Amino acid sequence: MTTTTYLRDCDLRGDYRSDRSDVVADLYVPALRAADRYDRAVGYFTASALAVLGEGLNHFTERGGTMRLVASPYLQPDDIAEIESGYALRTVLEKAALRDLERAVQDPRAAKGLGKLGTLIAEGRLDIKLAYVASGNRVGMYHEKIGLFRDAHDLVAYKGSANETLSGLVGNFEAIEVFRSWDDRDRERALRISRDFDDLWHDRTPMLRVMPFTDAATVIIERCAREAPDQTSADEVPANGAPISITPQDSAGMLTIPAELRFRGYQKEAVKAWITNQGRGIFRMATGTGKTLTALAAATQLGKALRGQGQPLLTVVVVPYQHLVDQWAADVTWFGVTPVRAYESTDSWYRRASHLLDALALGAARGGVVITTNKTFGEAAFQGVLDRYRGRLLLVADEVHNLGARHLRTVLPESASFRLGLSATPERWFDDEGTAALTGYFGDVVFEMGIGDAIRAGALCRYSYTPVVVELDALETELYVEVTEKIAKVLVTQEFTDEADDDSPLGALLRKRANILGHARGKLDAIREQVAKRHDDWYQLLYCAEGRHPLSYEDGVPDEPTQLDQALDLVGNQLRMSAARYTSETPRSERKEVLRRFTDRELKVIASMRCLDEGVDVPAARTAYLLASSSNPRQFIQRRGRVLRQAPGKQRADIVDFIVVPPEDATWIRRETERRMVRRELTRVTEFAHLADNEAETLDILRPLRIRYGLLDA
Repeated sequence: MTTTTYLRDCDLRGDYRSDRSDVVADLYVPALRAADRYDRAVGYFTASALAVLGEGLNHFTERGGTMRLVASPYLQPDDIAEIESGYALRTVLEKAALRDLERAVQDPRAAKGLGKLGTLIAEGRLDIKLAYVASGNRVGMYHEKIGLFRDAHDLVAYKGSANETLSGLVGNFEAIEVFRSWDDRDRERALRISRDFDDLWHDRTPMLRVMPFTDAATVIIERCAREAPDQTSADEVPANGAPISITPQDSAGMLTIPAELRFRGYQKEAVKAWITNQGRGIFRMATGTGKTLTALAAATQLGKALRGQGQPLLTVVVVPYQHLVDQWAADVTWFGVTPVRAYESTDSWYRRASHLLDALALGAARGGVVITTNKTFGEAAFQGVLDRYRGRLLLVADEVHNLGARHLRTVLPESASFRLGLSATPERWFDDEGTAALTGYFGDVVFEMGIGDAIRAGALCRYSYTPVVVELDALETELYVEVTEKIAKVLVTQEFTDEADDDSPLGALLRKRANILGHARGKLDAIREQVAKRHDDWYQLLYCAEGRHPLSYEDGVPDEPTQLDQALDLVGNQLRMSAARYTSETPRSERKEVLRRFTDRELKVIASMRCLDEGVDVPAARTAYLLASSSNPRQFIQRRGRVLRQAPGKQRADIVDFIVVPPEDATWIRRETERRMVRRELTRVTEFAHLADNEAETLDILRPLRIRYGLLDA
């Protein structure tokens, strides 16, 4: 590989015009090969340009080059309206810049550029700032376009019409003037442009304001790099039934940690603990702390060790839902392997999985990854594929508690030499047998990272907690007492197996009692009051109870809308706030659009049920309303973690929890039944309040309730 030592050796001309030169090949690539520093101020900046710069940026990165970028986001009419309405200017500008970046990476050629951006940011060698016009009451776009390449001795400055975009560098007709410091005719112009850039960078330019953007960009760049779409489908099978050819990359099949990925200390500790435990164990890690990437790092280290012994490794990842298969697939692809996605019809994945197994058996591949859903994993077709495999197998279970259900734990492959379970809450609620089966198969918890530790480590954001007390009405209270008495009877019967699967008698009763609390009709007035207080806020999640109110049926026909429908009517029609539903019945394409609109501030509220509990990334969410009052710790811990994920500009989250209690005048209820109901609710409150910024305030709010029921110790 030939490199150029200095800028003056690059044979750079004084101008470049699209009709007689290739701006990328003739200017950018050779200059970046020689430069130690690159400064760019431009009207628009998008990541797709980095894919076009190609080899030059590779050399620049490898040689330790540093970059400073100043850009101006494109402000849409809605952005201008928000600014005029008094929204924080910094927030609007960041949102617009992140929106530009999100759209840019839809070009598949952007993936490599994002990787380079991530590397430079992670190593502290790239800073990005946003510039905007601020003159009087006017806010506008900064539209200048200048750039500077520097080495140890010389400077090359340029200015012209090209934006740092894919179309600007390749598709448009552009002209650039270049000024070289070693040329007497250019020196003064080059130095003046350099001074202009330094004044801009340090916010010394009249009429302009410049603010940092690197931290905000880091999150989106890392995520978009992982989610960049493949240029070919991972599940594509030739229509003629011909064997799938194995490319050199597929033939390796070895996971490789991306160069730009930087792990936190606790993630490294988790991998070390699992390896030390002979490749078995469970990671109990809070939602949002990076369980997926930690698991892939562990699988990568294991694969390297086995490669040294000449043994290939098949990794099978089992997840609860189809959308999680796709999320895992994006991360696995980032680690250098195209996975087999096994869900829906057998025809869509069986042939590809079989070819992978053949390649491993014949030594044509050293590794491979199959990602499947719990449902497909438990079916005969998938189990048949696993039975055929005789090599080294790693089973990774995301949300591992789900595999403790009787119909799944009985098909866990004993042939898996290596086993890794992931969950914030691996214990199964009211199912000691299922929990024991999980630890018996996967091993004990080898690493734990709770929400408190994650907040202190900066992996999750801080939060405030607001409990809102809601009373059951008389009919709800009567039904609650009736169901509770039935639960007590089941618990003492000889036939009770200590298992609370949904289809068991105990599971059905527990679900019905939770529905009574979750659907308490008093919550609708309470939610109206709470949402109205935050009418102008964005990024709000509304967790509703599943199904319908247990008392809403007349002659077997529901006579009132679901809680979710009533909540959407309240928020959307009565309070006039933009809102949408996100449920398991929502088509997958619509779910993605709902999340996009939520992130882009086109929707203020998403109303959901269980669909957002496990695995869905909604880092932008700032406020969560917990209408569904399940006492299952897994549910409320996951819902809390969902809103604590870090995001650009997000400092803290707000959790509003609706606490259900018996009516004060229900003197006919057994005192102990009342106390147990309230104690169950306070268990969640205590857990949430303990780590909240306003713990003392929360405890004061609920002190009268504790005194009333003699629960000061709860």
